[in-house]
Parts: sequence; C-alpha cells; structure tokens
Amino acid sequence: MRVIVTRPQREAQDWVQVLQQAGHEALALPLIAIAPAPDAAALQQAWRQLGGYLGLMFVSANAVDGFFAARPADAPLPLQAWATGPGTVGALLRAGIPAPHITAPPADAPQFDSEALWQLVAGRIVPGVRVLVVRGADAAEGSTQGAGRDWFARQVAAAGGAVDFVVSYQRCRPQFDAAQLQLARVAAGDGSVWLFSSSEAVLNLQASLPQQDWRAARAVATHARIAQAVRAAGFAVVRESRPALADVRASIESMQ
Repeated sequence: MRVIVTRPQREAQDWVQVLQQAGHEALALPLIAIAPAPDAAALQQAWRQLGGYLGLMFVSANAVDGFFAARPADAPLPLQAWATGPGTVGALLRAGIPAPHITAPPADAPQFDSEALWQLVAGRIVPGVRVLVVRGADAAEGSTQGAGRDWFARQVAAAGGAVDFVVSYQRCRPQFDAAQLQLARVAAGDGSVWLFSSSEAVLNLQASLPQQDWRAARAVATHARIAQAVRAAGFAVVRESRPALADVRASIESMQ
C-alpha cells in the first residue's frame, strides 16, 4: 500500500523508513517546513531565566531541538522537562535531559497530547509557580506570537500558576515543485493512504492545491482534532489512530 507521510522532512524520513521496512510503499511529502526561531534574543532570555520556572513544557521534538540549539555554553540544563509524546521525549534525551527529569504520558497511554500530560503535572501546579511553554510559530504570525493550542496554559492559569511562552522554531508552508504537486494530485484518488499528524499540515495541503477534490482520498490521523480537519477538507475515508508506530501501521493495514 502506498502511504504519503506528511510530517516535517526529518520526521517524515524516519517514518518512511519504518513503513518501508514493514512492506509499504511509503513516500515523504512534508506539509510543514521548519525554519529557525524568528527571535533569537527571546530564546537567550528564556535560558537566562530558567531558574524561575517549575518546569518547561515542550510541544514537539522540533521545539526541543530549536530551544537547545540556542543554549548558551554556560547555561545549566532545565531541571524539569515536560513532553506530550515519545518523539519529544526522545529529543529531550538526545539533548541531555536525564530520563528521571522528564515527565510525559507513558508509552501505552491512550493519547499523546496536552490533556494527557496535564493529568501527570496538575498536582504540581500551585499558586505562584511559573511554567515555560516552548513551541513553534507560524511564519505569518511574526516573532512574538506562538502557534498551537493554549489549553495547557489555561489549565495552569486556572490552578493559580503563570505561563510564559517562547518560540524556538518557525513553521512554514512548503513550496511544492512540479513532481510533488503531481504526487499529491495522483495520491488524491489512487487509493494511497495519507498520514496526518498535524491539522496545520491539512490546511497547508489545501492551500497548495486549492482546487483539488479530495472525495476519493483516504487518510489516517493521529488525533481526533486532526481527523476532524481531514474530514473537513473532504477526505472520503478517515481513520483515527494513536500516534505510536504499531497503531499507525495497524490503522493503515486495516484499509487494505
């Protein structure tokens, strides 16, 4: 089965390799491009103020990579790092954060998201504590606005804590070449399965092919919110899956 992997380039290649080893014809068509943070000074300031935070919540592996790329040579590591899923945990481990200092949903959690993470850290939030959320920004948002859902921040605020945000990378819509456009058009109706792990990727796909009819297309989405965006784009068949590789493979293979 042909699988179109839409994650950013680096993650897409990892998933393509694993899916190919499982016997699928997996191809990368990244629908989100990753660029450096728009405000390097803000990252430096965040590193200087780490001591004032109970924990740092990283929204993705790209958030981790961008943040640690800006680490001053003499800066200590964060004492508490919070992650929503295993990909982010892996990035934190590679960055040098010891496993006991990382809080994240377990590998067998029903879902990897802010809601699952909140269940693990809610008891630590007391009035007066501060949390730093490290995330990305859309290129159109400028240097001071972070993209993504603010649900986690609202929970911290409701418990009496305070949240600061820092943007550690920038997300952009990739510019497709002729071959990529042709791949997308063909995969819209040839039985390929699109793998989506971001609602933003769905929107970028629609923006890149605004006249495309998706009523014959099929997809696997790794979260209910993403599945909703895929259905809204017009995909005929949409399966929801946990983002763990075994679950994604099972969802893909169930569509054969």
